[in-house]
Amino acid sequence: MIDPDGYRPNVGIILMRPDGRLFWARRVRRDGWQFPQGGMNSDETPIEAMYRELREETGLLPGHVEVLGATPGWLRYRLPQRAIRRNDRLVCIGQKQVWFLLRLVGRETDLRLDLTDTPEFDHWRWVDFWYPVEHVVMFKRGVYARALDHLAPFARQIAGTQAVPVREPDPRIAGWQRGRNRPRPRNREPGARIDGRPHGHDRGGSG
Repeated sequence: MIDPDGYRPNVGIILMRPDGRLFWARRVRRDGWQFPQGGMNSDETPIEAMYRELREETGLLPGHVEVLGATPGWLRYRLPQRAIRRNDRLVCIGQKQVWFLLRLVGRETDLRLDLTDTPEFDHWRWVDFWYPVEHVVMFKRGVYARALDHLAPFARQIAGTQAVPVREPDPRIAGWQRGRNRPRPRNREPGARIDGRPHGHDRGGSG
């Protein structure tokens, strides 16, 4: 499912322990690390897609987590040119995402990466709250920074300010975002609510 501007609807999952550290996973057969994420089906709301992806990629069920917050609209990033397949009928140039912050209330032993025939990840660890902004692949850094900036207050209520300090914006990330990952969409659209109903104008930005 790709929208008229070439973006595929997607959900991102930030899984947090009560101490503020985040689930950080390595993609199978690659050296890249990232948060769980995945595309939405046409008949799914964002929160339905989130729970499905959570189960497929981490093995966790809804009872293992508590939803602390979500971004109020779409956050976008563009794919690098080498990743765009232009022989497809509908060209996907990037992802538009709703991000969820979840607190792990189950046990770490509930985490499993091998529930599907094609696992997304082969290893995981816990990292400091702002660590992913500096260590995810470059073209995702802007959207990771915006998602974590929005969700940090929810995390701070659980883990405290020492575990989730206020982040100083990094001009390198901001510059990358302005220069490469923020095309203006041709058509404005309603933002995404986590229950799938319209949420006014697109407040999530177009990057």
